[in-house]
Amino acid sequence: MNAGFVYRERIRPAAAGVRVDAWLAARYAHSTADEWRRRIAEGRVELDGAPTAPDARLRPGQELTWRRPPWIEPPVPLGFAVLAADADLLVVAKPAGLPTAPAGGFLAHTLQTCVQRRFPEATPVHRLGRGTSGLVMFARSDRARRQLARCWREGAVERDYRALVRGDLAAALAIDVPIGSRPHPRLGRVHAADPGGRAARTELRPLRHRDAGTVVGIAIATGRPHQIRIHCAAAGHPLVGDPLYGTGGVPPPDATALPGDGGYLLHAIRLAFPHPADGRPVVVECAPPRALRV
Repeated sequence: MNAGFVYRERIRPAAAGVRVDAWLAARYAHSTADEWRRRIAEGRVELDGAPTAPDARLRPGQELTWRRPPWIEPPVPLGFAVLAADADLLVVAKPAGLPTAPAGGFLAHTLQTCVQRRFPEATPVHRLGRGTSGLVMFARSDRARRQLARCWREGAVERDYRALVRGDLAAALAIDVPIGSRPHPRLGRVHAADPGGRAARTELRPLRHRDAGTVVGIAIATGRPHQIRIHCAAAGHPLVGDPLYGTGGVPPPDATALPGDGGYLLHAIRLAFPHPADGRPVVVECAPPRALRV
């Protein structure tokens, strides 16, 4: 059991006049309107600190809270290795299967929670997908948080990955497929290849051919959610074992897999960035799992 959680949000003008139960069912689609009405009747949903009613109409500026009781989280590998640390930053190695931050039913079983037990001041600067292993950067000071966030926005952080993809990739390949969202039967929408989406760029280079596919080196110039998985699939080389993204970079119409489901091999192998204190170059590397070695 974890300790439960209180979800809070400030009501925006777009939600003015919407019923509480309808708003919650639309915003948190994992539960039906009937389930939300039951929670409201149990006093677990409040507006401005007081229990509310299902038919209450929302007003801009109100604070809506949902008190979720403790729950049992799925078992995941709860460990990490510190690869670089000083007063400003921390770079750790995340195991595949461990979510980076709380989301999707995970609260205590996350890399962020594990790291903060040892380094309470540390906050993640970026995320890796649950099924991805390798390097995650944390900031340990306000100065570092601001500087590192700027580096990520301005493209001053070099990110190299390694993965096992289907098929025989014979030559280097650059992929510029835009990433937006597509329908998903369980979640409503998920990130996927989309002509109307945001610009994204991924570069692949073959490193070693195996019976199961090709071990590739990957560099990304942008950091859209699930970008590598989507782009490899869009290029006709989905990650071996990826349960969600097939050829084309979109989930199948009858998809039951979720973005957090694993089964593939994707590893963040290298980060290079200017140190937030003085700008000196920093390079951190993390050895890949055996199946991705070349």
